Amino acid sequence: MVRITKVHTGGGDGGETSLVDGSRVGKEHPRVAIYGTIDEANSAIGIVRSEINHRPKGNDRRLAEADRMLGIIQQELFDVGAECACPPGGVPEQMSIIGADAGNRLVEEMDYMLEDLDPLSSFVLPTGNPVVANLHMARTIVRRAEREACALREEVRTEVISYLNRLSDHCFVLSRWLTGEEGEALWTPLGKRV
Repeated sequence: MVRITKVHTGGGDGGETSLVDGSRVGKEHPRVAIYGTIDEANSAIGIVRSEINHRPKGNDRRLAEADRMLGIIQQELFDVGAECACPPGGVPEQMSIIGADAGNRLVEEMDYMLEDLDPLSSFVLPTGNPVVANLHMARTIVRRAEREACALREEVRTEVISYLNRLSDHCFVLSRWLTGEEGEALWTPLGKRV
């Protein structure tokens, strides 16, 4: 179990930080960028969950299911971020890492949600109620984390890249699934806009 007694160590004042094994790297290091962006994505998902929990639920099973799914995802993002904070080949033996099953679960959840959705006739504009709009923000942050992980693909497990890829798709499908009566705002190509 992690035990944090002091956050302000001053160790980063010179522009360096420690990886999980204690090795020091610059805060601009690509590995730091990956786990920093994963942390940002986790925070964005936290905002989505906060918005969900401030909405009247009534009989809306979708909000409760979304909160449950996102709660699991937040835990997994900590796992993925911790792994990315390790140097290549430096994951401690006692540290658990996610497997392909996590990505497979995301696919199963997307398939479940897609049963309720009509096919798209255009691209969706990233807007909507606060839950939906913040899911779009989370989606784009996860996509950035995926790009950063791909930049180090020789040093990042395939399962991590696959998970991030599927998670960004999951955020998109979930945003569509949670779109309320306001409906989706679709992109109209330039030549067809009035």
